[in-house]
Amino acid sequence: MSTHYKELTQDISRHLAQLHKTQPDVMKGFGDMGKAAMTGGVLDAKVKELIALAVGVAARCDGCIGFHAKALVRLGASEEEVHEVLGVAIYMGGGPVAMYAANAVAAFREFSTPASS
Repeated sequence: MSTHYKELTQDISRHLAQLHKTQPDVMKGFGDMGKAAMTGGVLDAKVKELIALAVGVAARCDGCIGFHAKALVRLGASEEEVHEVLGVAIYMGGGPVAMYAANAVAAFREFSTPASS
């Protein structure tokens, strides 16, 4: 199975927009928590996104992989940084996590490739 992460994240965003309408307090709270957690401090935003990608891989969440891979491209992460954090995720989660780490490599590459006109 091949996942197209750009399409997946667009679909998820569209469906989340519906929840923003019907569950505004919950979604605002989730958004506020995300902003607070990802704001740079002792750890900068890129390091936090690398951690989030590793957790998304360990949790086997394709949506998480897509959104955090996209953010890492935006923040200028290198493929080497992504691979290194995926190595830690694999160490902690074993074989099933290795399969999702491969998905994360695909997502990072997909978001790193400029869209064709």
